[in-house]
Amino acid sequence: MKIENIPADIKSKSLKETRDEIDGILSKLENQNTNLKDSLIDYQRLIQLNKHIDWLFKKKFKEISEK
Repeated sequence: MKIENIPADIKSKSLKETRDEIDGILSKLENQNTNLKDSLIDYQRLIQLNKHIDWLFKKKFKEISEK
């Protein structure tokens, strides 16, 4: 997934905000009272958030490497 495929509301999040949302989604997914449809939507969001974190780390790595 390229950064262009990540929704704008995720692209604008900081690392901490992204991590906090991931923690919330993981808590919801671990709850046994969730339905499958909501779990699938949450899982797709989790994947997008993970890609965003990966992009943030690659960006930071590139900045550090250039110094």
